[in-house]
Amino acid sequence: MSLLNLSIAIGDYDRNRPLIDGAVKIDGVDPVFMKLVPEEIFFRAFRSGDFDICELSLSSFTLKTAMENCPYVGVPAFVSRCFRHTSIFVRTDRIKKPQDLKGRKVGVPEYQLTANVWARAILEDDFGVKPSDIEWIRGGIEHAARPEKIAVNLPSDVRLRDAPEGMTISELLLRGEIDGFIAPRAPAVQSPNIGWLFSDPMAAGKDYFKRTGIFPIMHLIGVRRTLAEKQPWLPAAVLKAFEQSKKQAVEQLSDVSATKVTLPFVEEQLKAARELMGEDFWPYGVDANRKTLAAFLRHHYGQGISPRLVKVEELFHPATLETFKI
Repeated sequence: MSLLNLSIAIGDYDRNRPLIDGAVKIDGVDPVFMKLVPEEIFFRAFRSGDFDICELSLSSFTLKTAMENCPYVGVPAFVSRCFRHTSIFVRTDRIKKPQDLKGRKVGVPEYQLTANVWARAILEDDFGVKPSDIEWIRGGIEHAARPEKIAVNLPSDVRLRDAPEGMTISELLLRGEIDGFIAPRAPAVQSPNIGWLFSDPMAAGKDYFKRTGIFPIMHLIGVRRTLAEKQPWLPAAVLKAFEQSKKQAVEQLSDVSATKVTLPFVEEQLKAARELMGEDFWPYGVDANRKTLAAFLRHHYGQGISPRLVKVEELFHPATLETFKI
């Protein structure tokens, strides 16, 4: 039987590189890899379904799943995760603590971005700042007039409006016309009056994990739905390959004979991560991530982004919900 020739669009991360380089194979697949930035992958995936297999925004995927028109089925390989305390920037000359954001204007590139869902969850759960307490201004980080990939119908008490024509939220923050900025990327401007809301976001993230046990998930892997229907073995094969790729990446990271990352203190950070989060600090699979996924889905619905509360199992192809054991 010939191999399936499939397009695969993913980020160029260490945990994906053994797949991209060919050291790890997807059973039954002859891949054509495209190393693209998340914004391009997500836009093309949800607007025109360009890829057979691709990295997907957890938020956009959840929204499309809730709407029952998602072109992809999910695979629980969580290739991007991040404590989003680093995603909240403010005018430090007027915002000193999270509660100061009440009644203020905060820019977002898209309201439904995964990073923004997690950031709003942090603000609400830990500091009592609800989405309705803030006026949200939508605009591009570097390019003006960035649209939402997927239209959202927000609750009536959530105030969301577009940035002025020709303006980015980075420029608005610099000019002081908004008070904060929440996004996966930093503002495209610098100023002594712009900085993180949390002065030590690493300490805030560690405290968050100690209290909640949650390491926020940003992206998963999707398989084109029509393809999975024709080849029901494929999603499990994709999960197996991404698991093997991540395993090789962590093994290489653990080899201290020569540091694999161009960053000092990698060995110390790896040791600290395992002490805080356990040996498998970046788990794939549903069972190991059920609490994190359930928390995300609860906030996604609670923030008015998904029209109904999605169940964890709805996100993933049935063949990926459990794996074999020997």
